[in-house]
Amino acid sequence: MSEALSSRYLQIQNVDQIFPTKKGDFQALQGINLEVAKGEFVALIGHSGCGKSTLLNLMAGLTRPSQGSLICANREISGPGPERAVVFQNHSLLPWLTCFENIYLGVERVFGQSALVDGKTRETKAQLKERTDQALALVGLSHAAQKRPGEISGGMKQRVGIARALAMAPQVLLMDEPFGALDALTRAKLQDELLTIVAKTRSTVVMVTHDVDEAVLLSDKIVMMTNGPAATIGEVLSVKLPRPRSRVALADDANYLMYRKAVIDFLYTRQAHVEKT
Repeated sequence: MSEALSSRYLQIQNVDQIFPTKKGDFQALQGINLEVAKGEFVALIGHSGCGKSTLLNLMAGLTRPSQGSLICANREISGPGPERAVVFQNHSLLPWLTCFENIYLGVERVFGQSALVDGKTRETKAQLKERTDQALALVGLSHAAQKRPGEISGGMKQRVGIARALAMAPQVLLMDEPFGALDALTRAKLQDELLTIVAKTRSTVVMVTHDVDEAVLLSDKIVMMTNGPAATIGEVLSVKLPRPRSRVALADDANYLMYRKAVIDFLYTRQAHVEKT
């Protein structure tokens, strides 16, 4: 892959998103332009209603833009695809299947029978099982492979959701507040685990978050969005903190605190939410 393509692995070009409503058209996004490099971790942050999840859904191909285009690896995003895996805030596991079976279901869909349709080499059942086992091991859940979602904690369920996404070997991992519903300690633990996983897989990640510390800890780049309607990208902050990162070591780091202050200043001073009366 050329250096130019690598630096523009995921491209969003002049994207608007308008939704029809009973009161007329609602413009959620306006003039979105963004480039994500291969292997880069990007956080989308902004106040509620600024279109973060809307933008992520466009990257996933779950919706189409009203105007503009989205390109991944030099191919236009025209719908969902296995090269872009999504991890939602709700883990969306099937309760009647085990952890292993929840992951295997996605793996079989991508690398099993449908692989022939997508022009890929179809894997054997043994290969599909190995891929599923590797994904469980990556998130530290090999011991819970035969447990059902009702038998594990919320944090473990979310890890299964991440494993399911990673098992499909996506080019881009899209995460919509994956830790938002978890308690603070579990959230911190999964953030640390995500740092380790991304270092191993060298995945390209775009993550929606409301958490300033989460954004600074995890990201190479923080995309700060203006308030809606007609939200757009207000500022992009490059986070030049060395990896691997440790939350304990960064707690008093001057650069970490500088980045944190910059995001807080944007969100709570320059984009302070004003109630309309």
